[in-house]
Amino acid sequence: MALTDVTVRNAKARDADYKLADAGGLYLLVTPSGGNLWRLKYRMHGVERKLSFGRYPEVTLGAARKARDAAREVATTGDDPAALKRRERIAARIAVGTTFSDVALEYIEKVEREVKSPATIAKLRWARGWLLPAVGHRPVDQIEPHELLTVLRKQERKGQLETARRTRAFASRVFRYAVATARAKADPASPLVCAIAVILPCLGGHF
Repeated sequence: MALTDVTVRNAKARDADYKLADAGGLYLLVTPSGGNLWRLKYRMHGVERKLSFGRYPEVTLGAARKARDAAREVATTGDDPAALKRRERIAARIAVGTTFSDVALEYIEKVEREVKSPATIAKLRWARGWLLPAVGHRPVDQIEPHELLTVLRKQERKGQLETARRTRAFASRVFRYAVATARAKADPASPLVCAIAVILPCLGGHF
């Protein structure tokens, strides 16, 4: 028989764990310490699996049922809901520190650990400084080429052609690093090699 809000609310701790079953494999695990934990029991490829949905009352009966239905929907596609949840947790951890400013600094620190010369590190920090006002606060995977182009054209108008070349090259390195670390899918600085011909005639650029 399906659970009710009253049954869940009145569940009392005992000397050992026990379960209050709902429909579709969902149940409330009541522990001796008083923790009421939502669990889903399901099968994938003939193997029994379990998935956690959190603690009652933070997760209500209705919310637990919605999570159950979503998990079972995932299972119908052949994907394992527990594996999907793990991937989402990993993605969430990776997503921390995803502004251009953060990723650029992380990239510079990586280069520094590779025992690059102080002069090289100084140039990288200098190039990062040029980009911070325009895109430093932006999520690295949402930056568009035109945002970078605005910075480069500003440098071009000042006659700072070598600065523009180095700035674009640095931005490209940061985006490629973001792609390699699963925080971006593309390098929006790459097309800009040819965007302003006077800066760099489509030959690429490096520090």
